[in-house]
Amino acid sequence: MLEGNRVSRISVRGFAVASATAVTAVGAVTGVASGSTGQPSSDAEATASDSTLLADIPVGQQAQVQTASLTQQADVQAIAADASAKKDAEEAARKQAAKDAVAKQEAAEKAAQEAKEREEAEEAASRSATREASSFSVQASYTTAQVQAMAAQMVPSGQFQCFSNIVNHESTWNYQAVNPSSGAYGLVQALPGSKMASAGADWQTNPATQIKWGLNYMDSRYGSPCGAWEFWQANNWY
Repeated sequence: MLEGNRVSRISVRGFAVASATAVTAVGAVTGVASGSTGQPSSDAEATASDSTLLADIPVGQQAQVQTASLTQQADVQAIAADASAKKDAEEAARKQAAKDAVAKQEAAEKAAQEAKEREEAEEAASRSATREASSFSVQASYTTAQVQAMAAQMVPSGQFQCFSNIVNHESTWNYQAVNPSSGAYGLVQALPGSKMASAGADWQTNPATQIKWGLNYMDSRYGSPCGAWEFWQANNWY
């Protein structure tokens, strides 16, 4: 036999199997993307190898067959790698988004807590700076300006305007005002007026005692003078 000039029948089962495997893998990837299952890979391999064994391939083309087979395998591997990388990237992005959301929520909660603590600290500082009713000297009588000045020193600065609004409506800053119908008495129109004795025995004549009682009442019932004023605006009483 003249091998240089004749075509040899060769077994290319190895190459065929590799080629069929590559083709099957590509089909599998396509099937997954489209939702189809396709035929089992073993059927494709058997068909490809049987078909190839019937062919006569020149010896000089064996390298080309091998190269084509390896190229197909490389393409399939690249497709699988791309799909895997995309899936990993999506999963990483999802986890990062969840992590960022948790961090954002924690930061918002921390900021809210810090703001609350600052507000409480400022309120405490404001209260500590106010004067006690007992620190004012007792007088036989007081002008409206003197009573207002006392209130400005006893009521926290952020609450004074609300306190003033209520007193202005209730008694126009007259610490001896009496409601002829109900008998309510004083700056804040306590009903009955004797309630203010809890703040001092001189509740009838000392506006500082009345301010002290009124402030305590507003704080205990409405949380603050501004809370009391908000209620007053809605109901015309507090």
